[in-house]
Amino acid sequence: MKQYGPQVFLFVLLVAAAITLACGSPMTPPANCAATGTNTTGDLEAISLCPAQADAGSYPGGVVPFVAIGHFTTSPSDAAPIKPAVWGACSQNAPTTEVLISSSGSASCVQGASGTYTIFASDPTNCNVIGRCGAGCQITGTAKLTCP
Repeated sequence: MKQYGPQVFLFVLLVAAAITLACGSPMTPPANCAATGTNTTGDLEAISLCPAQADAGSYPGGVVPFVAIGHFTTSPSDAAPIKPAVWGACSQNAPTTEVLISSSGSASCVQGASGTYTIFASDPTNCNVIGRCGAGCQITGTAKLTCP
């Protein structure tokens, strides 16, 4: 039986590293999201989600890792990854159970779900009016998720 040398081991290791880096972590924005650093001093004024549009069928296991990017009023960074207070999913401006979303922003379609859904991430402001699907006195960012 032929034995494989260190070259095959190195190749497998490189492929595994490439897959891991391509997936990213829930708080690491993909390369096309312009947000770096952290901001603990500025006021949050807007949230954007990355990716802005995603097809669940294009992601491993159908799980899409959304990242919330906070846009702040002051430096040290005017855009930085954040952990929003609420993640959710809606269909036609109403909450839905056809998309599951974790507290870290990973979304997946339940079996049988079909169509395009709105993913949202919200942080409250200094008022008490909170509506469904991220409405009300909150700072909310949205993205679209397509289920097969």
